Amino acid sequence: MKTLIEPFKIKTVEEIPITTIGQREKLLKEAFYNPFYLKSQFITIDMLTDSGTTAMSSKQWAGLIDGDESYAGSKSYYKFEKAVKDITGFKYIIPAHQGRAAERILFTLLGGKGKIIPNNTHFDTTRGNIEYTKAEAVDFVTEIGKQADKVADFKGNMDVDALEKFIKKVGAKNIPVCMMTVTNNTGGGQPVSMQNIRETKAVLKKYGIPLFLDCCRFAENAYFIKLREKGYANKTVKQIAQEMFSYADGCTMSAKKDGLSNTGGFIGTNDRKLAEKAKELLIITEGFITYGGLARRDLEALAIGFQEVLNEDYLQYRVGQVKMFGDLLMKYGVPILVPTGGHAVYLDAKRFARHILPEQYPGHSIALEVYRVGGIRSCEIGSVMFGRKDENGKHIAPNMELVRFAVPRRVYTKSHIEYTAEAIAEVYDNRKKLKGVKIVWEPPFLRHFTAKFEYIK
Repeated sequence: MKTLIEPFKIKTVEEIPITTIGQREKLLKEAFYNPFYLKSQFITIDMLTDSGTTAMSSKQWAGLIDGDESYAGSKSYYKFEKAVKDITGFKYIIPAHQGRAAERILFTLLGGKGKIIPNNTHFDTTRGNIEYTKAEAVDFVTEIGKQADKVADFKGNMDVDALEKFIKKVGAKNIPVCMMTVTNNTGGGQPVSMQNIRETKAVLKKYGIPLFLDCCRFAENAYFIKLREKGYANKTVKQIAQEMFSYADGCTMSAKKDGLSNTGGFIGTNDRKLAEKAKELLIITEGFITYGGLARRDLEALAIGFQEVLNEDYLQYRVGQVKMFGDLLMKYGVPILVPTGGHAVYLDAKRFARHILPEQYPGHSIALEVYRVGGIRSCEIGSVMFGRKDENGKHIAPNMELVRFAVPRRVYTKSHIEYTAEAIAEVYDNRKKLKGVKIVWEPPFLRHFTAKFEYIK
């Protein structure tokens, strides 16, 4: 059969708001022209993020009722721990209320002035937590991963040769850990191959540097390996995920993605001393070691989610839905990052709005206009999120200017995707009318969340 169907049926529905263009123009102004300030009651289709926006299954909702809310030693924690250990194989599992809390704990312990943390590409909170400790975050994505219009199977890969040259240059003693993000969110949700994970690990082992996976989309990455990498077609996604983790020394995870839940995260490690120090920080700032800032019912939902996410019917639908979205946009002539990844479609703002300079934030301008036209919220991943200025005040743009439309898991139907594609196409058809924007206020870290903007007149 050619028709892709959702491998689930709908039991509960939620009303979504329909607003007018006039209303949305007023709302954008009130929100300082930053989609993060928009209230959800005025969003028709919300693709700002796929984090924590999953529709949970009936089994997960039943699990919430069965959650054991004991402060210490909750049976829900041990179900969660067992589920995570079964996939990752790590000895120590430390829960946190979300991924950035896990990152904060890890980099408080491993970061600091003079330390350097490599990655294929750091995402925003990872970079923010590293830089907050005065450490430096550096990226080594493969060259083709920097080119939105080029097709390759594993554009999220680490540039292993560049990584090794860098280690030799700065010295292994200054690199406490190397991260690898799977899938590579900043690079367009692109997967990392098993061969690349192995090769990265081999280089790091030579210099005594541990490898940690940022594994919030581990199941999607494993599914791409099954589809695209020789020797894995007949392995289960679970087996592939287990092999991925076998090359790592630890991980951080925002379980709000492939945990198929609305909150949660964890640190996994085989290092007893690191685990003990992490637990000390956890107790000070998050909660006891068997809940880590989470309601125990959420741990119950995660334990079930980690089983459901490995279902290959679900993953076929998940990746297929995103591909369908991308295919529709390409049919309309809209320039996107290719191939589509596992969780989102990324517009290529450089080609979409050629007349807007990077320092005038073309991706942000597109995101604002798509909301104005269709009530659809998205997220810029370009010069707003990762741009910076040199010592002379000159704008330094990232490799790509993107607009991410992240698709929440098990939430939207085919007609929602078609509506979104039509709205984007309408903006593209009128792209010459797009205007650049400027920042009128920003915080020192992670500015895209709370910065305030105005259109350039």
